[in-house]
Amino acid sequence: MQKISSLLSYPLHSVAATQQIERQSAISLAPHTLMQRAGLSVARLVLALAPHAQRIWIACGPGNNGGDGFEAALQLHQWGKAVVVTWTGLPGGKTESPPDARASRARALAAGVPMATEPPSDFDFCIDALLGIGARLDPKRDGSALMLHWLARMQASPAPRLAVDIPTGLDADTGSAAPVAPSPDAIKSIAACARPYWAGAVFTLTLLTLKPGLFTASGRDRSGQVWFDDLGITAQAAGALAQPCAWLLGADRASPGLRSHAAHASHKGSFGDVAVLGGESSIASHMTGAALLAARAALHAGAGRVFVALLGKAALNVDLQQPELMFRAPEALDLKHQVVVCGCGGGDAVRSVIAKVLATAPRAVLDADALNAIALDSQLQDQLQARHHRGYSTVLTPHPLEAARLAGSSAAQVQGDRLAAARQLAERFQCVVVLKGSGSVVAAPGQPPFINASGNALLATPGTGDVLAGMIGAYLASGLSAFAAACSAVFAHGQAADAWATQRPGQPFTASALARLDQNHHADLQQQQQHQR
Repeated sequence: MQKISSLLSYPLHSVAATQQIERQSAISLAPHTLMQRAGLSVARLVLALAPHAQRIWIACGPGNNGGDGFEAALQLHQWGKAVVVTWTGLPGGKTESPPDARASRARALAAGVPMATEPPSDFDFCIDALLGIGARLDPKRDGSALMLHWLARMQASPAPRLAVDIPTGLDADTGSAAPVAPSPDAIKSIAACARPYWAGAVFTLTLLTLKPGLFTASGRDRSGQVWFDDLGITAQAAGALAQPCAWLLGADRASPGLRSHAAHASHKGSFGDVAVLGGESSIASHMTGAALLAARAALHAGAGRVFVALLGKAALNVDLQQPELMFRAPEALDLKHQVVVCGCGGGDAVRSVIAKVLATAPRAVLDADALNAIALDSQLQDQLQARHHRGYSTVLTPHPLEAARLAGSSAAQVQGDRLAAARQLAERFQCVVVLKGSGSVVAAPGQPPFINASGNALLATPGTGDVLAGMIGAYLASGLSAFAAACSAVFAHGQAADAWATQRPGQPFTASALARLDQNHHADLQQQQQHQR
């Protein structure tokens, strides 16, 4: 069993692949083995997380997830813990539970595990073993109202809670979690509690494989701290049975800071040039700051030289906070020999330059208004697709609404399956796509996407996306491939926010501060990782 951290990358498996691994693995094992291992693992983690818990409530559902809960209850009961189990029973139309779940329930009852129809009023730890990866919380299905009531009780309680395999109601493949209104009684219990919904000490022990939905969209909030037990089925064995659908991006897959291992005889030209094209200034709007944030971030991320070309009527020719930046007129940029970061605060003015960028710049990062311009113009879309055939490298950095505009869908549809949305854009435009958000997704044609393990809610502030675009530009200028540059910058960007939260808790966090941070610090994480090994 291990706690998932951002030090390492991990393979992620879909529901279908996980079920295939489970079926094939069970063939060579004695009956009931995987469920007994799962229950034992849950019980051990409970003792590790809350060794002094006095009363443990386990809410069990009708399927195999509930069977895991009964096995955990049996173990905890035998170890002298006060355990109370509630069981939903079987939904309408079902005559019996799956064989393993039925056997686990019988074992627990035979051992004297207490059963109740309602949760105890004084529990100090609770376990969600209601629904696993093979079922969804459907409010129209029999038994769902009871599950909703129990879930609300858990969420409103100050007691820590642990989800078995996956939190009930979370889609293991996508991380989406449709809002479902709890019962009136549950609403009253929530209203009587000062704690916010889905807050508190939250843990998930995911079993056999890691699932992508735990780490993106609503997954990170719902899952809390994720632990993993492969139940004795090693990654090599699982990989032989089913290939991962994605990877969790950790420090080991992100290139270290650009200057961490540079030769002593390096010079500024050794680290490449970045040109930031954006920052429109007009009577209607002034977005110069976005371009400056991207440029500052590129400089601090290690680019050798950074040029700024402002659009519109901007008259700025020096950045007093960052005088190293060099200002140029857009037409004076050497697009063929610079990594171009285009669109940060570009406004409508970006339409006058985006076609030239697409046709001329061999390496480009397209953000914000550049993406919006492409979404509105089919000819620009054709130009973007053609870049791949010319051997050009392109990274798109949309947030969900920008991704929806490019895909001709809605932000809700993008968020409903972030992995699929990123993959589809990458295949359509034959470029690297960074779909920003909780669990940012990095996708490229023909390979599994990565979900970023770093970052937190501090990044939900204006300008952090501009900073990311500049960082990707710097990594691309260093000679990394578009995919490696995107992965490395996305991880470092998130890790900078994590470091701020740890080292400066409570202090205001802005994009300006993020742009100035030393982006080489995550090399220290790789040293920690090697030490742990």
